[in-house]
Amino acid sequence: METTTASSPLASQVDHLVVVAASLEQGVQWCERVLGITPGPGGEHTLMGTHNRLFSIASPAFPTAYFEIIAIQPGKPCTRPAPARRWFDLDDLELQLQLSKGGPQLAHFAASTPRAQGGVRALARLGLDRGELLEASRMTPQGLLSWKITVREDGQRLFYGALPTLIQWGDAHPSQTMAPSGVTLQSLHASHPRPDALRAGYEAIGLAGVGLSQGPPNLIATLQTPRGLVTLESKGI
Repeated sequence: METTTASSPLASQVDHLVVVAASLEQGVQWCERVLGITPGPGGEHTLMGTHNRLFSIASPAFPTAYFEIIAIQPGKPCTRPAPARRWFDLDDLELQLQLSKGGPQLAHFAASTPRAQGGVRALARLGLDRGELLEASRMTPQGLLSWKITVREDGQRLFYGALPTLIQWGDAHPSQTMAPSGVTLQSLHASHPRPDALRAGYEAIGLAGVGLSQGPPNLIATLQTPRGLVTLESKGI
């Protein structure tokens, strides 16, 4: 539900990090090896033909943040009307080739906002098509989890994953039922050859908490883990 008036400034915050994997099994093994924990349960996304595993990375700076490991679900097609593709560039053959060779990788993040449609319009005024606002839901042991999320027809992330997908949660947020994982998000930073254009996008949606600098495309997340301080990078995928 909208909790602010249309004339109020938009505000958004880091909702979750997205690590993509060639298979969910590989994603779980990567998480255990790199971060030192086994990810919690996730779910299936019938519309997209994907499935995930989740765990909390909440910290004082990112109080509701969580971590998503996502992959195409074997034998499950994307059921969006053609030529629409899966979210997060998962249908991109080059990306899948990189994942099969190099393993799971940080690729994107989502930002939560109580006014996702307003965020879509604000980005459109900058010439940035963040995509249609789709309604989604899945059952959990705690009940129905529902949300609205921006997904482009071509599935692209934009700015090499540094422009967040917008998400607007219903009555419940998934982090509310996640136990502490032992992993916490300390910082999130993006670099891009066109930082001014990306910064304008951040300002349009009122995004807080993400650093930005000029440089090669990269998304850098620093996490405190059972294995110590770990830095994940997208490295321009």
